[in-house]
Amino acid sequence: MDLVVGVDAGGTSTRAVVTTLDGRPLGRGSAGPGNPLTVGFEAAADAMGSALRDALGSLPPARVARGVLGIAGTSCLTAYDGPAYTKIWNVLGLRCPMVVVGDVVTAFAAGSSSPSGAVLIAGTGAIAAQVSGESVVRTVDGNGWLLGDCGSGRWIGLAALRSAVSQWSTPFAAAIAGQVGAPSADALVAWAQRLPFAEIDALTPLVCSLARDADPVARPIISAAAAALVHSLDELHTDGPIVLAGSLLSQDTPVRDEVHTILQARHIKTTTGADPAAGAARLAARSLC
Repeated sequence: MDLVVGVDAGGTSTRAVVTTLDGRPLGRGSAGPGNPLTVGFEAAADAMGSALRDALGSLPPARVARGVLGIAGTSCLTAYDGPAYTKIWNVLGLRCPMVVVGDVVTAFAAGSSSPSGAVLIAGTGAIAAQVSGESVVRTVDGNGWLLGDCGSGRWIGLAALRSAVSQWSTPFAAAIAGQVGAPSADALVAWAQRLPFAEIDALTPLVCSLARDADPVARPIISAAAAALVHSLDELHTDGPIVLAGSLLSQDTPVRDEVHTILQARHIKTTTGADPAAGAARLAARSLC
């Protein structure tokens, strides 16, 4: 038994990787959404099974010594012991233990081999967390779009709508309204009140692009997002390595640029956690080495 598997079950996709104990990847797979809070446990388990089946390929399941499944939202953990995942695990012929952790833990492990430290995640949502081993010690924010997730993609989208409505005569407002098909400020308000979350989230790349072009409305939104994210990180009051994760901080975005600028001015170094499935595999191997 010389292999481990790692799975990242997110809200938009599920990714799996099979690696050797020293981290060499041997297979990868992907499938649809894997967050049971949004798609249900049966569908989430099926997605995990499909991704794992592709990742394993022709590799014998009997070689797998341990698996780690990272699930978006730690509230899922207490409900994990349902039969859906166990059934898929058995169908695949896997007889080794599988540990379930929050995606915060796998995001940190994707960017650091240290057993403890901090991770700042900004994608659709946003959270800062202190991690130790396979546990989350403390979190700041991660409270959802209504009560927090400050600096996240959805936060940026909502800020863009507020700015567009209040500054309707600007090119920024025209760009926002054009993307959602709103011919007037009143129409944009009515559109936003229906809470079309996918379309609101999709405004974030547009705001980032406008900020890159020095749009005077977009730039302050991005700066405020970066400041909010760093503030959440500061509130942790923790030592150790810092990992940046999530699409806004692991990819080339102006949010990442501004967060880096703020932290570099303080001589704080960071790493990037861009592959949480590999982070899950790293966790799986850690207890075996």
